[in-house]
Amino acid sequence: MIKDILFDLDDTIFDFGKAEENALKKTLLSIGVEPTEEAVKRYSEINLSQWKLLELGKLTRKELTVRRFKIFFDELGIEADTEKVNETYKKFLSQGHFFIDGAEKLLDELYGKYRLYLASNGTACVQSGRIASSGISKYFEHIFISEEIGFNKPSREFFDACFAKIQNFNADSTVIVGDSLTSDILGGINAGIHTVWFNARNQAGREDIKPEYEIKNLRELAGLLREYNVTEF
Repeated sequence: MIKDILFDLDDTIFDFGKAEENALKKTLLSIGVEPTEEAVKRYSEINLSQWKLLELGKLTRKELTVRRFKIFFDELGIEADTEKVNETYKKFLSQGHFFIDGAEKLLDELYGKYRLYLASNGTACVQSGRIASSGISKYFEHIFISEEIGFNKPSREFFDACFAKIQNFNADSTVIVGDSLTSDILGGINAGIHTVWFNARNQAGREDIKPEYEIKNLRELAGLLREYNVTEF
């Protein structure tokens, strides 16, 4: 029976794509660069690739935050102070939030029935600002941010640090719900807990990373939990 649920934040509870686009456009305008659709799309691709390297332990967080803009600006032929630009971008990214469809309703439905937690690889100051503006902290027993913990998903160290703060932790009664196979699902598998892949974008699966369950819409999760808690997850 599931008692504890770890939720990823970006692209699981919050729509990171919208937040990223909004913050990047404001950042580029602040340095006199036109935020074209092509430029926004290319930055998103570069940013994602750098986060994947962070997951693999090939980049530090500090290297990532500067490197993504350096690659982006080099491709566009823009001269700018990448560290200053990154600080501006983080400021805009931390302001406001956009919910994934059904996220607020899901949290309302699950609250009080399960112990809920957030487990995010995002930057602490950015996530804190967005969580505060959304008012969702009331739903969660604890909020785990990798920058504060000192380890990133999918490392076992990240999950061990989370489990150490969960009272009467039991792997068999714990599940992680997230959109990333390489971060959330692989991390959950390695940590020995149950896994639910939130695959709203209909991404292709991977033979080497197999979640226990896959959902396309957050509305499916409550029913899945009810169904499998009658027998076993």
